[in-house]
Amino acid sequence: MPETASVAEPAVLEVRGVRRSYRDLVAVAGVDLYLARGEIHALVGLNGAGKTTLMRLMLGMARPESGLVRLNGRDISRCRAADWARVGHLIETPFAYPELTVTENVIASARLHGLQTLMAATAAEESISDLGLTPWASRPARGLSLGNRQRLGLACALAHRPDVLVLDEPTNGLDPRGVIIVRESLRKAAERGAAVLVSSHHLDEVSRVAHRITVMHGSVLVGSLDPGGLDLERRFFDMVYAAEEPLAGPVPKPGRRL
Repeated sequence: MPETASVAEPAVLEVRGVRRSYRDLVAVAGVDLYLARGEIHALVGLNGAGKTTLMRLMLGMARPESGLVRLNGRDISRCRAADWARVGHLIETPFAYPELTVTENVIASARLHGLQTLMAATAAEESISDLGLTPWASRPARGLSLGNRQRLGLACALAHRPDVLVLDEPTNGLDPRGVIIVRESLRKAAERGAAVLVSSHHLDEVSRVAHRITVMHGSVLVGSLDPGGLDLERRFFDMVYAAEEPLAGPVPKPGRRL
């Protein structure tokens, strides 16, 4: 399902016809996708749909076999450190230096993204507060719970106020309060002009914050959903079933939680 950025919404990060396979497994097959400033774009799909691989391709963590990936109109193979300094991401497992405290980890991330020492310290304090990590600010990362490690990864991704934010399952391991905190953080990022891409299994959650929802299945994009529409789960499964018909593969029954 091709997407085209309009003149009013120039693409900040885009992929055109990207394909990536691993031996006999095609993970991403000719996908077109773009992110626009000030927009939260949700990418939803079942396990194995190709969401994480697509995000890795968009961030230069994997190389496409074919197709193009552009950041602010520049092929990512030509992007420099200054280009990537304006990008924040959290893919799969949140990374942190286990021996450093929460504050030290966030400062280190901000410094790696180009902020000077004092600015990095201020940015870290704000990000830690926004993510509800203040009570754990002086604790080593190795002692954090799964949910707080996830919050730490998000704080590192957000501290330098990126122009592009790519988050893979950002609410993984979070309690309801943590989910609300992340939701508000995404809204704030979009309100200040960031282009946000977030993957999820939870339609009910992303529909509360996304401006666009794109459905991925079987390594391709199979349709889009209106976040404000009714019966999103049924329409999601309708798309998945339609995509599965030529393959005759097993699909979870409607009514199961994504």
